[in-house]
Amino acid sequence: MAGQGASAAPSDLVELGRIVSGYGVRGWVKIQPHSAQSDVLRKASIWWLRKPVAPVKRSVKQEADGVGSAVQYKIVTSRTQGSTVVAQLESINDRDQAESLVGCTVHVSKALFPPAKGDEYYWVDLESCVVYETGTQSLIGIVSEVLDNGAHAILRVQRLSSLDPQAPIVDEKGKVVEILVPFVEAHVQHVDIQAKKIDTDWPLDF
Repeated sequence: MAGQGASAAPSDLVELGRIVSGYGVRGWVKIQPHSAQSDVLRKASIWWLRKPVAPVKRSVKQEADGVGSAVQYKIVTSRTQGSTVVAQLESINDRDQAESLVGCTVHVSKALFPPAKGDEYYWVDLESCVVYETGTQSLIGIVSEVLDNGAHAILRVQRLSSLDPQAPIVDEKGKVVEILVPFVEAHVQHVDIQAKKIDTDWPLDF
């Protein structure tokens, strides 16, 4: 996977989307963002692309091909296209080259993110926050993922034991119990990104 230079990837890369197809005949690519927050993806001048890694032990040839490593690409131009983002990458000049990148995940350095405004939050900052019940401050769980239902964000929260905060609560089949918490002001009363803490009154049995 050709890129621009052999610079080491930053340690703070955040995955923002995935290349799903080529776009047009001049080497553009189409990216499906992981969330509705695609502004950072569009405004970044450099993307780091990473080939998908198969869930098996990588071979020597795969290591040589750079599977799993991040390769830097400069962005010539990008724009939204419906719910996707289309972009022209430097050195990618035709459809075949663009198609060779399909499946790659797209990453941007967290250092390039502009400061969040007011009560806005980047989804990546909400992940791994510990969630407590408003008022009682009883431990609920930890945010494992942030989803988008079109109207607002939803926190996927893995339940944790109040007796052992490191131990997830599991059901009778051994599966980790999860709840989905709407990330809206009516049910999320407090967010402290620095402390990685969220308070909510969302019912646990909903």
